[in-house]
Amino acid sequence: MKILENKKYNILSNILKYSFMIVFVFMLIIPTIALGLDGTGPSDGTGPSEGTGPSEGTGITTKILNPLGEDGPQTIPDFIKKLVEIVLYVGIPIIALAIIYTGFLFVKAQGNSEELTKAKKALLYTLIGGALLLGAFVIAQAIGSTVDEIKKGV
Repeated sequence: MKILENKKYNILSNILKYSFMIVFVFMLIIPTIALGLDGTGPSDGTGPSEGTGPSEGTGITTKILNPLGEDGPQTIPDFIKKLVEIVLYVGIPIIALAIIYTGFLFVKAQGNSEELTKAKKALLYTLIGGALLLGAFVIAQAIGSTVDEIKKGV
């Protein structure tokens, strides 16, 4: 039975070893096949075999489409700004709920020193989290305005 288990793990090991090579080969082959099928490659009859020059009919133009749509951020700084705004829109209500929860912990403690310590720690962590959230926003705004000033100066 041990021999079968070892063979099973050897097979899985070999699959893992060669899967990277298989993926790499497919990454090279698939675009080549797609290039021939979409009518822009030599298979459409406009290649050098018809007597055209090497510069005619062989140009390939590519364009990367924005996955966030035409209305989405068009540059990386715009994307980071939108990402920070989303984090703020989600984070600020969570911070408010955490502060309400720590208030509940203080009320629930009713003078019990162990419960009060737990409530104080929860409040401290909540305030630190809020400070980090708002601090990240301020730092992102400062870096963004600095980059904009550098762009204007150049």
